[in-house]
Amino acid sequence: MKTSRQGIELIRHYEGVRYTPYKCPAKLWTVGVGHVIDTHHLRIPLDQRDNIPLPDGWDRELTDAEVDDILAKDLINYERGVARYCPAALNSQSIFDALVSFSFNVGLGSLQRSTLRMKLNRGDFIGAADEFLKWDKVSGKPLRGLTLRRKDERELFLVGVAEE
Repeated sequence: MKTSRQGIELIRHYEGVRYTPYKCPAKLWTVGVGHVIDTHHLRIPLDQRDNIPLPDGWDRELTDAEVDDILAKDLINYERGVARYCPAALNSQSIFDALVSFSFNVGLGSLQRSTLRMKLNRGDFIGAADEFLKWDKVSGKPLRGLTLRRKDERELFLVGVAEE
């Protein structure tokens, strides 16, 4: 299953679109729609990332086509992960899209270990939907942007539940 246009727009809205590289809050060089330029930098401790140079070839402005291409390639990994960890999501485009957006933001490892996943795979769709709302904190404090994103993901997820 592939992420729909609605799912992609949700991700683009909350991730934002940047045509030139920038350092994200995790101090990683990022571009496009939340694309980490060099994933090897994830292995570097956070407090040692300040002096990481911009990788060669990225000191430029990307085109719309390049941003779209990078996002499409990034989505493949999340789509595969959602299909693998949440087979019940394959019955609904809306549920699938909500989970891809969630995973794009928190990572597939977090999805894999989540109560959201466990409830979904047990058939507790309403319980799973409510789990989205628990993922809106940074350092234990709610972040407005994450609260809004989780509400929108939950709403999209529930569209799929209503269709079941």
